[in-house]
Amino acid sequence: MNHSPLQDPALLAAARARFAGDRYATEVTGCEIAAVAPGYARCQMAITPAHRNALGIVMGGAIFTLADFTFAVASNTGFPDTVSVDATVHYLTAAQGNSLTAESVAEKNGRRSCVYRIVITDDTGIHVAAVTVTGMRVGTPSAKS
Repeated sequence: MNHSPLQDPALLAAARARFAGDRYATEVTGCEIAAVAPGYARCQMAITPAHRNALGIVMGGAIFTLADFTFAVASNTGFPDTVSVDATVHYLTAAQGNSLTAESVAEKNGRRSCVYRIVITDDTGIHVAAVTVTGMRVGTPSAKS
């Protein structure tokens, strides 16, 4: 996908500080914000043995957590507080590499709702999953985002 806009270091630092509070994604799963702009985010996750299921492949829940976290970062940066209300995930193939990258891009950014497309790839370039998330605006824009 790679729609990465120019990176504002202050915006990246603010997003990392804000989303450090998303402890399941950041502490348990290991999601990290690599780039952010209003309506856009790229996040990464190193694949560890804890991410693998009984078949030895990366668990769908770990992949979805990365996608949901990336949606949250993109949709809450420069917009009113937003939560996901619906998500569709298509698992395309098993990850082959050692890390995953999710890139979230706004398809629609409205006053009350939004739609984002998230593509997840592994570090070998394989498209692992495609996710579409619908979000609902529940707050006012934060000065920090």
